This record gives sequence, C-alpha cells and structure tokens, in this order.
Amino acid sequence: MKRIASFEVDHDKIGVGMYISRIDDEIITYDVRMVIPNGGKYLSGASMHTIEHLFATYARNRYESNIIYVGPMGCKTGFYLIQRGLSHTQAIELVKDAFRYIRDFDGEIPGATRKECGNYLYHDLAQAKKDVCELLDVLTNYSEENLSYN
Repeated sequence: MKRIASFEVDHDKIGVGMYISRIDDEIITYDVRMVIPNGGKYLSGASMHTIEHLFATYARNRYESNIIYVGPMGCKTGFYLIQRGLSHTQAIELVKDAFRYIRDFDGEIPGATRKECGNYLYHDLAQAKKDVCELLDVLTNYSEENLSYN
C-alpha cells in the first residue's frame, strides 16, 4: 500500500507547535503538536478526552461551517484540526483562543454526560488545563511562516 503523507514526516524533527499537515483543495489539516514526538512525555487519555470536548466545542461554536474535524492523535502528542475557509492566520488564532478557553475553563465539560458521551467518566480537566499551556507559550508570536515542518 502507498504510505500516507503524515508517515513521511521525520518526527524526530517536530517540536511543540502547529503545522500544516496537508492541503486537499480547500481543506487544510493542521497538526497541533502539544508535546515532542517520541520525547517520553505524552498526554494522558483523560486529559486528551477533555481537551477534545472543549477544543471541538469552542472551534465549532466560533467557526461552525468551517470546522470539519477536531480530534486527538493516537500517539498522544496532540490534535488534528481540519478546516476549510479560514486563513492560516485565522487558524492559528483559533487554536490560541481555544487553548486559552481550555486553560481558563471552569464548569461542566460540554458533552460529558452518559447520554452524550461513550466514556463520560474519562476526563481530567485539571490536567487538560496544564497540558494546553506549553503550546500556548509557543504560539504567542506564531505566524504563517512557522506552519511548515521544515
């Protein structure tokens, strides 16, 4: 089988940051990398689940028709953001705003009831708040030029 594009990226050269993973016509997939791949530190499943609920809720509420998908990477190092119709600068700002929302969030996690979620008890808001901070620091002065893996 043909190898997929994301397996062609040298993960030993990826740092914490946001990158363009692929562009398919008007659909852009971003790699929102929260920890260094193969660095020995990974996101916990419960934290990722909480970030997913809050990140997706924020992104879809802000840009409902533009957001195709927000979801975790199986390697537990970050998330994918798939969108159409936003500029790269808007996408960076969206991630920064969403992660500030997560960092400052208090209350009931959206979609985290038994009726709404298949693993509703598997959340860790306190850890999720900590986990978003490193990427927020990196994205402080981020621009379109930083979106390349190179």
